[in-house]
Amino acid sequence: MDIEKIYGNLPMLETERLILRKITLEDVEDMYSYASNEEVSKYVTWETHKTLSDTKEFVEYVLAQYENKKVALWGIEYKENGKFIGTIDFVSWSVKHHVAEIGYVLSQDYCGRGNVTEAAKEVIKFGFNNMDLVRIQARCFVENIGSARVMEKTGMSFEGIIRKGWMLENGKHQDIKMYSILNEEFASLYNSKIVNVNTL
Repeated sequence: MDIEKIYGNLPMLETERLILRKITLEDVEDMYSYASNEEVSKYVTWETHKTLSDTKEFVEYVLAQYENKKVALWGIEYKENGKFIGTIDFVSWSVKHHVAEIGYVLSQDYCGRGNVTEAAKEVIKFGFNNMDLVRIQARCFVENIGSARVMEKTGMSFEGIIRKGWMLENGKHQDIKMYSILNEEFASLYNSKIVNVNTL
């Protein structure tokens, strides 16, 4: 499997309420509105954005990833109002071992409505159907109950806690919950390998 073949032109994905698409510079202000929120950045591995320039710098990095045909983010757009509300991606992909890990972040204004679960199901489907994966995993801080629920709702199984599995910038080690779903579990859960998750 060739990363460039998949990410040479990141495909747009669509669900009932969301469009998963490439990020553009026009999304900077919407991204800053949530990336500057300390409650949103509380459980992620990047620092809270302090200025609009921080966000623009990050978006420019993502645009370079697109240009260089590297694994990159999907932006999450809410169909009803066209608002850019978050991102989701494969934060890592081992082509050799057919394993990938997903990560996501969402505006606090759109949490608690099933939006992340809807996006994650679509990305998981894409991974199994297009990236020759046998396992997709996700991790979250033990305290991040909302993210753990998302993983469970997508059909992932809780595998255990990795003790002191991550260190934040301030030097504090965090225990991490590990979840995963296998290709055959995905096929069984959704009755077939290729499934329209928009109906779930």
